[in-house]
Amino acid sequence: MQTNFFPGTTPAAATTGSSNPLASGSETSTMFTKLLVAQIQNQDPLSPSDPSQFINQLTQLSQTEALQNVGNLTSANASILQSMQVLALGAQVGSDVQVSAEKVQLDVAKVHGEINLSSNSNQTTLVLTGLDGREHKVELGSQSSGAVPFALDPSALGLPTGEYKMRVETSSKENPAIDLKGRLNSVRLGSGGAVVLNVSNVGETSPAAITAFNGKAAAASSSTSN
Repeated sequence: MQTNFFPGTTPAAATTGSSNPLASGSETSTMFTKLLVAQIQNQDPLSPSDPSQFINQLTQLSQTEALQNVGNLTSANASILQSMQVLALGAQVGSDVQVSAEKVQLDVAKVHGEINLSSNSNQTTLVLTGLDGREHKVELGSQSSGAVPFALDPSALGLPTGEYKMRVETSSKENPAIDLKGRLNSVRLGSGGAVVLNVSNVGETSPAAITAFNGKAAAASSSTSN
């Protein structure tokens, strides 16, 4: 028996009028209750529906509402955490940070950083590749495992201003991470709500790339003078 739950309309027309009938849990519950009552009222008295079917439908409704609530809470919590992250990082603007990077932006100032070796290297070389494809090698010599500090002086190395890709060549053939030191200049929300940091010597990067906060140089010098 085909039952029309919407008097005066055809079953096809009953499905129109709302592009998202599950827009909210309360609307879904109200609509489902009306449909269920209509189904009970219009069932064939000679062949009544199995009550277990109604129970299954109510169970499915509860599960659907629970999933919707979980999704809404997850989205709300993600927004709150994102806002807290922006506020926390915003308070660090002006601080010196250390960032894991594969590129460096050079001007006239020295750039400091470190390489993290997992094993000893008899010959360690930092290779910078410019946008023109030319390679510039900075020899760091024999190094033990651990953090290896380095400094890039563009004037002494004869490097023009610009962006350079970085990689490290070692005798152990490993591919160590490179951390650059710079100042956190700004924090903003990018497209899609992602948090974007701007760090001197690095440019735009993500919060996950930061490996250390080294404090604010101005505050440190002020406390030293006092």
